[in-house]
Parts: sequence; C-alpha cells; structure tokens
Amino acid sequence: MKFITRTVWILSLISLFTDTASEMLYPVMPIYLKTIGFSVVLIGILEGVAEATAGLSKGYFGKLSDTAGRRTPFVQFGYALSAISKPMLALFIYPLWVFFARTLDRFGKGIRTGARDALLSEQTTVDSKGKIFGFHRSMDTLGAVLGPSLALLYLYFHPQDYKTLFIIAFIPGLLAIAASTLLREKRRDIRPINNARIHFFSFLSYWNESPALYRRVVIGLMLFTLFNSSDVFLLLKAKQSGLDDTWVIGIYIFYNLIYALSAFPMGILADRIGLKTIFLSGLALFACVYFGFALQGNLILYSTLFFLYGLYAAATEGISKAWITNITDSKDTATAIGTLTGLQSICSLLASSLTGLIWFHFGAAVAFASSATVSIIVIIYFLLIPRQNQPA
Repeated sequence: MKFITRTVWILSLISLFTDTASEMLYPVMPIYLKTIGFSVVLIGILEGVAEATAGLSKGYFGKLSDTAGRRTPFVQFGYALSAISKPMLALFIYPLWVFFARTLDRFGKGIRTGARDALLSEQTTVDSKGKIFGFHRSMDTLGAVLGPSLALLYLYFHPQDYKTLFIIAFIPGLLAIAASTLLREKRRDIRPINNARIHFFSFLSYWNESPALYRRVVIGLMLFTLFNSSDVFLLLKAKQSGLDDTWVIGIYIFYNLIYALSAFPMGILADRIGLKTIFLSGLALFACVYFGFALQGNLILYSTLFFLYGLYAAATEGISKAWITNITDSKDTATAIGTLTGLQSICSLLASSLTGLIWFHFGAAVAFASSATVSIIVIIYFLLIPRQNQPA
C-alpha cells in the first residue's frame, strides 16, 4: 500500500485512538448523565449545544486554516482538546462544568476537521482520493468497534463505575496527542492572518465564491442530511421490537465493524468506477435499510439491516469528502470541507428533531419511510445533474 503515506498513517492512527476514547463513552453517556441528575430534556440541550458548537466552528477553522496556509497546528490542538475533555467529565458533576467539558470535546472536533481532511487530500491524487479517505474512515471506525467493546468489558467487571471509565478513556486520547506530534507539514507559503478579514461566519462567503458544481453537490447532501437522523432512532426501534440492551449494543458494534471493514475496499472501488457511482449506491442502500426499519422486525432482520447500514456508511462518509476535494481548488479545501461538514452538523440536529416529531405524531414506520423516500429523491437529483458537470 505505497499510496498510504506516513502522514495518512499518522492521521488514521490519531483518529483510531480518538474514536476509541469517544465511543468508549458513547453507550454510557446518557446513563451517566442521568445518574448525576440530568433530565432527558437537559441531555438533549447539552448534545444540541455541543453539536452546534462543532458544526459552526468547522467552517470558521477550515477558513482559518486555508487563510493561514497551515494544517498541522489545527489538527494537533483540536485532538488535544477532545482528549482532555474526557477526564474533565469525571471531575465535577455541576451542570455548567459538564456543559463546558462536553462542548470542549466538540469544539476540538470543529477545530481539526477541515484542516485534517485538507491534509489527507494533499496526500492523494485525483485517482486515489477514494482509497485514502476510505482507509482513514476504516481506521476511524475501528475505534467505534474497540471503544464500546472495551466499555462493555470494563462495566461487566465494574458495574456502574462510570467515572473510572472516563479516566480510562483519557489513555487512548493521550496516544492520539502523542501521535499528532509526529505530523510533518509540507512546505507552503505561511501567510499572516488578517483578523479584519476573518470572523466566525466568514466561511459563509465561500458559498458565493465556490464552483457552481460544489454548490449543487452540497445542496443535495444537505437535503439528504436533513432526513438522516441520529442512529439512536435505529437502536430505539430495535429495542422497542424486543431486543434486550446487550443485543442492541452488540448490533451497534456489529454495524461499526462492517463499516470499518468495508470503508477501505469501498474507497478502492470508488477510484475505479467513480466516486459518485459509489456514493449513489450508498444512498440506495440507505433507502433499503430505512424502508426495512419501517417494518416490524426480529434479530435476523435487524442484523441484516445493520449489515447493509454499515455498507451504506462505508460508501458515503469518506467518499463524499473525497468527492468534494475533487471539485474544489486545493487552496480552499479546508474551507470547502469545513463549510460542508458544518452545514451537515446543523442539518443533523434538525433531522433528529424532525424525525422525532414525525415518530411522535405518525409513528416509527412513517418516520423511517419518509427518510427512505427523501434519499431516493436525492439520488434522482444527483442523476439529473448534466454529465459534463458531474464530478468523478
């Protein structure tokens, strides 16, 4: 795998360690917050504030990275903030402190995302974008397999010892910080930042400056994201259908394992037959999965659906970023990805609220079928883009 450069390996290992730390806490976070007095409403507000912080900051720091001509400092600082936020949650239980620690974690994600993906893009050619982004997603998602597995193992021997788990999660976080110090950035013009030109929402000006094709692709991605709600709804449906907690967590780990194993091969295939072709195939899988969840199922059905859902994620997550980097100027890569992922974060918040409302008023079947139907509309939208304007 000669195309996997030293920088790609380091960035992938950093993501592996960071995701292991984050996903170690994912299954227990709502339970822990309830034990320290957080209501369901307060948990929702906490997650909303945290994700909104990440979403808005991605665009700003992506723009800042492009303007400064630097990548590595943003990557290092962003991962460091996420690492130190983990043990902070175990120190105090005051709501304001918990809000600060959780938001710090997401703020770190906002700082690093655009710069990291731009750094990945710089390690590739047009013909290898799918491989590189697919490999990175495979390593990142492997952390989503290791993290919950380690958490389940620890809690099996130490039930309800959540605070210690937060401390343990700091260990892979430290490994991520250590790995980030090995990053070396290629020489480029380091430009002084004119603070008068950069403000928190200055990245939005890129929308008018960006290529028309970028805007078309982003509009399609935003429409899809607006109906692509949190995976929690899938797990909730499985739970309501009779699966116990162990099976629900186990099936979530299974999904991430399929995702991790498939992302790299899917990226290789995308480089051969086209990024757009693989991405639209992923949307088709999403439609099948969500129509499946509209039915009343059992363990066999849900295992099959989560298998397909892992393939969908592998065909879309990294591929969409590779696609974006192929249709934008290299000097604007961090801004383009930061703007996209920032808007996606906001749409994701709206998506979960929208799905929750549809579920509450019309039932789970209508909620899932609505998302599946919109994904088909998005596929048609992308197919209608004139061929001469289509990306690779």
